[in-house]
Amino acid sequence: MVTEAGKPQPTSRARLRRQPQQARSRARVEAILAAADRILSQEGYEALTMRRMAEEAGAPVGSIYQYYPDKSAVVDALGQRYLDAFKAAIDELVARTVEGELTDPVGTMIGVYAELFRSQAGGMALWAGRHLSPELARADEASNTHIAEGLQRIVEHLTGGPGGHRAQRAQRATRMVVWAANAVLHEVFKSDGEPDLETVDELKRMLNAYWGDLRGRLTAAEG
Repeated sequence: MVTEAGKPQPTSRARLRRQPQQARSRARVEAILAAADRILSQEGYEALTMRRMAEEAGAPVGSIYQYYPDKSAVVDALGQRYLDAFKAAIDELVARTVEGELTDPVGTMIGVYAELFRSQAGGMALWAGRHLSPELARADEASNTHIAEGLQRIVEHLTGGPGGHRAQRAQRATRMVVWAANAVLHEVFKSDGEPDLETVDELKRMLNAYWGDLRGRLTAAEG
């Protein structure tokens, strides 16, 4: 993973015993991670063992050890995959903003991230139990920072660009939005039952009100 100023950060990919080169090997790694995701989402972290992953993936248990030294390495790889998806989403939203395609920033952002939370049930089980290695916890923190920075670029683009005190206010506000949205979406999607999508709609209303107020304050500060 690479963060600000292009500085490399350690990732779970470094814990692979060897990188899959051939299509067959890459497909096997994909099957292992997909199996881990299903087990986490349906049975929980305690059920996630190397033997259980092998059964679910339809592969010899020894094939998992070819790539991952232990269960925690699989979890780190899966967790990093979740985080990469969240980071890619904000990068796409920034690009759409610059192109003038983001007409409903709050609704679109919450919709995109709600779908990521919904589709990553294994990740929700992992984060709800906080079964995170120090490495993955750092990656989670870096991911949230990346999302907040992307959101700040969106806000600054929509309010006339960065500048002095306005930039500080936008930075503080976007961090708060990430914290608030993260907390609510984790609550909505953490249970085994159907998610309460009306709560997602309430989150949109809350953040739309905040965005309207923030936009007014940043525009006034520009003048």
